[in-house]
Amino acid sequence: MANPISSEPQSPSSLIDARIIELGGWRGEQLARARALIKEALPEVTEEWKWRGVPVWEAGGIICTGESYQNYIKLTFAKGASLDDPAGLFNASLEGNTRRAIDIHEGVMLDKPAFQALVRAAAQLNLAGKAKKKTR
Repeated sequence: MANPISSEPQSPSSLIDARIIELGGWRGEQLARARALIKEALPEVTEEWKWRGVPVWEAGGIICTGESYQNYIKLTFAKGASLDDPAGLFNASLEGNTRRAIDIHEGVMLDKPAFQALVRAAAQLNLAGKAKKKTR
């Protein structure tokens, strides 16, 4: 997606801003809240725009994606199967060996402390994996 005023591509953050506005309503609010919680938990997080329009948050690798569907927002953690989830936030993609997801439906409020703990744990897992590769 290019900026209509300029031939320069838009930044991932501005594309995520646009997606939130485009979604509007409760879906836009939920994606905006998840994004704010991620950025609060990990101020150094990098925002990316991948796969033709999916917001992605990274720290040492992909932490999670923020996909939007008609009836829910899906936050997919790339290495979710390797994360402890004592609050039971993961409620989708539970059958795989790698990913786990949180489907947020209208009227559901994401548990801030539990979600931020998952975000931090995902970043730590990514960084630990990078450290292991460097020591080999």
